[in-house]
Amino acid sequence: MPYLLLILTTLFWSGNFVLSRGMHAEIPPFSLSFWRWAVALLILSCFGLRHLFVQHKLAFGHRKFIIIQGVVGVAGFNTFIYMALQTTTAINAVLVNSCIPVIIALISWAMYNDRLSLRQCLGVATSLSGVVIIISHGELSTLLQLQFNSGDILVFIAAILWAFYSANLKKYPKELHPFAYQTAIVLVGLTILLPLYLFEIYSGKTMTLSTGSIVTIIYVALFASVLAFIFWNRAVSILGANIAGPFIHLMPVFSTILAVLFLGETLTQNHIKAILLIFGGILMTTFRVGKRKKEQTGK
Repeated sequence: MPYLLLILTTLFWSGNFVLSRGMHAEIPPFSLSFWRWAVALLILSCFGLRHLFVQHKLAFGHRKFIIIQGVVGVAGFNTFIYMALQTTTAINAVLVNSCIPVIIALISWAMYNDRLSLRQCLGVATSLSGVVIIISHGELSTLLQLQFNSGDILVFIAAILWAFYSANLKKYPKELHPFAYQTAIVLVGLTILLPLYLFEIYSGKTMTLSTGSIVTIIYVALFASVLAFIFWNRAVSILGANIAGPFIHLMPVFSTILAVLFLGETLTQNHIKAILLIFGGILMTTFRVGKRKKEQTGK
């Protein structure tokens, strides 16, 4: 079940990257981030506020953890991504974002002394090589010609923030209901985003109200925010950040599939090779056949 949650999460986030880049001219970054979480809070209020009210004392007791997660995961990560996609391409963003599993491993080691096994390291490297094949179309020269800009630096900062958010889930209080937690961190994030959004309006950058912008906000609010965050938090709490991290490499896979289905692009042999490498790397990272066999036989 947690693996399915991770697959769905990366699928939803892939759509978020594609839509955010496609709508960057119509929706400024702070506007997209604010309305994304404002609509997400509206959705969560149907069931999350009740859980938060019931567990308000527990939530307040863990307020430091909740505030950090809200600032880093809600206000920080997404806003930096949206700011980056104003100046960089979706390809560059996915490439830089693919370093998240490595950063998660480093932060988990630094904060909690969690270490990747040799097999897990090889799995991360294998899946990352699949990402590189997709980005470069199988040609190293294409990868060498990629130009990085200030937007790519913002994506890297966002990657660090998300890696910290994921590793820090180790401190998640097990008694706290997922809906109460999600509602609480969204409230924190919106508190940070509101003045930034108002300043953006004051500076003359406003959202163009259209069918595309409305659909984009509804999608990123429901799928990329509410569902994806709940799924990711649940999966990481079960498997750990180091095992969940490599699933980030599924994002370019899903981006490719979405392009084939909706944009009429062609699925090439390089795509197939890359997808096999990514799935192979994830299998190496997550499954320990030998250990499970011993557990089943009792030896």
